[in-house]
Amino acid sequence: MTIFKKIKINMKNQDKKIERCNLTRQVNALLPQYIEEVTSIFQSGKYVLGHKLQMFERAFAQYVGTSYGVGVASGTDALYLSLRALDIGIGDEVVTTPFTAVPTISAIIMTGAKPIFADVDPDTFTIAPESIEKVITKHTKAIIPVHLYGLMADMNAIMNIGNRYSIPIIEDAAQAHGSSLNDQQAGSIGLMGCFSFYPTKNLGGFGDGGLITTNDKQIFDKLVLLRNYGQTSPYTTIINGINTRLDEIQAALLLIKLPHLNSWNQRRNEIANIYTRRLTIPEVKVPMLPQQYKSNYHIFTITAERRDALWRYLEDNAIQSNVYYPIPNHLQESNQYLGYKKGDFPVAESLSDSVIALPMFPELEDEEVNIVIDRIYEFYGYDIG
Repeated sequence: MTIFKKIKINMKNQDKKIERCNLTRQVNALLPQYIEEVTSIFQSGKYVLGHKLQMFERAFAQYVGTSYGVGVASGTDALYLSLRALDIGIGDEVVTTPFTAVPTISAIIMTGAKPIFADVDPDTFTIAPESIEKVITKHTKAIIPVHLYGLMADMNAIMNIGNRYSIPIIEDAAQAHGSSLNDQQAGSIGLMGCFSFYPTKNLGGFGDGGLITTNDKQIFDKLVLLRNYGQTSPYTTIINGINTRLDEIQAALLLIKLPHLNSWNQRRNEIANIYTRRLTIPEVKVPMLPQQYKSNYHIFTITAERRDALWRYLEDNAIQSNVYYPIPNHLQESNQYLGYKKGDFPVAESLSDSVIALPMFPELEDEEVNIVIDRIYEFYGYDIG
């Protein structure tokens, strides 16, 4: 086997667990600003649909490069409202990937529409454009590409498909804050972009939160109605909406964090470079980054031989890792009614058996990254001494 020169590491950090994602280190750095802002909001008496929300919607839309932003209660609701804005419902079909978090599918099902799956690319793990075209029918009303782990889907090819068939594209950008393709930000290419501010996201809140970006004024106006019961004024509705609003406290705290997003993403890229540079053993495969793509490395996922045993070994050595996602959505028990079976999407199924996410967050130290890598070498029997 290949002999690897051991990198000298101070093992004092192994006195505590290396977490897959640690939130408190970042909180501590900005805590005084958070406390001051929350105190101000408490004293304002305005907690819902206020000035801070408007400020954040404008700031985030500007960051993404769109004309409008609509804050909602979660990333799931962002997807759901985007579909509702297109009047998608019972009898309609929405094409997406089976290799994604459950909420992507939940949002489609919530409308009454049917999720239609298309397999993913084995190198990027994102939905394969050629697979999309195979499953389009007269009932297809939208396509939802998922930007996975921070790497955008092939939006050039997907937009071409959408234009050719006159099918709107809704970007699931829940994991892609600051990612780009050909200098176009995630969430700015499709008709709508859907973001999550779940605490572990690159731009995470302190609870649930989400936002929809768009350049379409009519879509924007409809989304604003849909998130607030469909009201044009108190107790007067013109469409049937729901209650899904990003509250003032979350918006204000996200406003504090937004100016730091690029530097946090840059640090994630530095960590990814360490993993990529050192993890060259044949038993693991690091994520690829095609030319013209910029990843925010929301999650650093490798494919690994004997994945489950590696996961247990890392856990035994005080290193937390996760599997995103252990069951592809077409094989979930809740989705049996869709009629899919094992073998229908072989790439997604293979990835579910082999992916493992390593520690990744901006405050992760180089020393800790190298400890993780050394433990992986050890697991596969390489001499790093």
